[in-house]
Amino acid sequence: MLSRPTRVLSVIAPMTQLNTPYPSTAYLTGFLRSRGVDAVQEDLALALALELLSPGGLVAIRGRIAELPALGRTRQVEAFDEHFNRYAQTIGPTVAFLQGRDATLAHRICSRAFLPEGPRFESLEVYVDDDGGDPMAWAFGALGVQDRARHLATLYLNDIADVVRDAVDPRFEFVRYAESLAQSQPSFDPLAEALAAPLNLVDRMLRELTLAALTRHRPTLVLVSVPFPGAVYAAFRIAQAIKSHDPEIVTALGGGFVNTELRELTEPRVFDHFDYLTLDAGERPLLALLEHLAGKRSQSRLVRTFTRAAESNAVRYINFVEPDVPFAEVGTPTWDGLPLERYLSLLDMLNPMHRLWSDGRWNKLTVAHGCYWKKCSFCDVSLDYISRFDAVTAETLVDRIETVVAETGQTGFHFVDEAAPPKSLKALAAELQRRRLAISWWGNIRFEKSFTPELCRALADSGCIAISGGLEVASDRLLTLMKKGVSVDQVARVTRGFSDAGILVHAYLMYGFPTQTVQDTVDALEYVRQLFAAGCIQSGFFHRFACTVHSPVGLDPAAYGVTLQPLPPTSFARNDIGFIDPTGVDHDALGVALKKALYNYMHGIGLEEDVRSWFDQPVPKTRIARHRIERALATQALS
Repeated sequence: MLSRPTRVLSVIAPMTQLNTPYPSTAYLTGFLRSRGVDAVQEDLALALALELLSPGGLVAIRGRIAELPALGRTRQVEAFDEHFNRYAQTIGPTVAFLQGRDATLAHRICSRAFLPEGPRFESLEVYVDDDGGDPMAWAFGALGVQDRARHLATLYLNDIADVVRDAVDPRFEFVRYAESLAQSQPSFDPLAEALAAPLNLVDRMLRELTLAALTRHRPTLVLVSVPFPGAVYAAFRIAQAIKSHDPEIVTALGGGFVNTELRELTEPRVFDHFDYLTLDAGERPLLALLEHLAGKRSQSRLVRTFTRAAESNAVRYINFVEPDVPFAEVGTPTWDGLPLERYLSLLDMLNPMHRLWSDGRWNKLTVAHGCYWKKCSFCDVSLDYISRFDAVTAETLVDRIETVVAETGQTGFHFVDEAAPPKSLKALAAELQRRRLAISWWGNIRFEKSFTPELCRALADSGCIAISGGLEVASDRLLTLMKKGVSVDQVARVTRGFSDAGILVHAYLMYGFPTQTVQDTVDALEYVRQLFAAGCIQSGFFHRFACTVHSPVGLDPAAYGVTLQPLPPTSFARNDIGFIDPTGVDHDALGVALKKALYNYMHGIGLEEDVRSWFDQPVPKTRIARHRIERALATQALS
């Protein structure tokens, strides 16, 4: 029970995106304030990155390098140490440039004489043409001065991140920080061992930032959001700092990682750091927890909450059944308290759609809770974030958009739905037009026939600049097995409608799905080649299929022709699960060729070549007619 008035502090744990806040704390803070709760928020992920990427941070990193034996220094570390004065001189101005506070610095950065260039810059030289031309001419279109400078500055920051990894913490990454300690980790032992180790430089910085946040806000309850395995280690370090500072402060853990991987938690040591863990949509569990802490609700009436029994030290899962807060009543996210002017607009140049993830600050909103389709066999359809579909009216959604624009002064929106419903998007476009509200937006959809050319044009008129969707394995047989509810021909027609409307189209692609053969893989790449050649898609990414315990494949592997590998006894995280596919295909070897081909297709290279040329091993000729996609599009034009 709390001894003073409730104040809730929600924090984003390192590491997440550096260009925009991860939205979980904005959602929770907005909701809690709508219910009269005193709620504030902090982005410790950004704060830690900026602490490292500062003159003082670089001095501290160099101090750690001085403690390393000469034989323990990597090439990256040696280069950083040798050119330290240039790093110390340029880090402040470069960060200011990436924050949009000093645009004129772009000219000096582009001169290639301002920034010290470590090993990461060697990637540019791969692309110098035979005439010794521009090393960035390979990029998507002719880069302007600002874009060139941001790309060079991003390489510079990545060089520094490599130095931190080699000299301070071998687990360090700007996004996937120490994720191996948590991702599908059946035992808590590796994480417990890491948390028991003496604090390294990064740990000490995070501890100081955490204590400073506690001093500023004086919370009684701290909510830590962990969307990914790469934020778990830092989340526990944050909780560790809180408990050592003031054990009376209540700590609670939630987020995507908890919702997917800790559903069968039995490890009591987790609760040395966190008093509570909550599952799924956080609004109802938080209301119940706040009532409990205020003495207005017994512990037995908590909702979807793990805690540790004081008398037995055993983990208890308590779920007093109450309806979730309707999506229409969760309130409007607020970014109040987050330093929006300090986020870094990076340019990794992975592909056009990935650029949107790292370049610019986007207001993140959700069109609807859950997925209206919820049938895909590779997806966690048994979990709440997919299975419970709950939409709002277009009027409510645009009210939220207007509120966010008024608060942030920024009109770019990323709709973070698993698959935004076409009906909702159509109504949204009409409402935006009716109110004459000018925004830019992008998000994820299913390539379904409801997205007619007319609707695509209406979405473009409302501000849609890009969409992404799952083509997955471009094979009608496997799409049927996946229960995607689309065909390759349908995907071609829908994506062409978006492209013709001037909307960038990104395709999520998959390889290694159960029973996928080498022939299936070659045929899928041929479909992808034709989609690029026909102007249907402009961006894509191949990822290796991973089976999860919550997906239809994981729940009923026999229906997909595979056998699951036994999992070890699990007391901590459980999600990914290995499987045995009777086809015996070496998907990893094929994946190299798929990614190489896709990279070239995105640059307009090799679109007329036989797809077999990308593979290092003999593969069969494709069974797909060379002009199959063209014919599908022609059929649409005639209908």
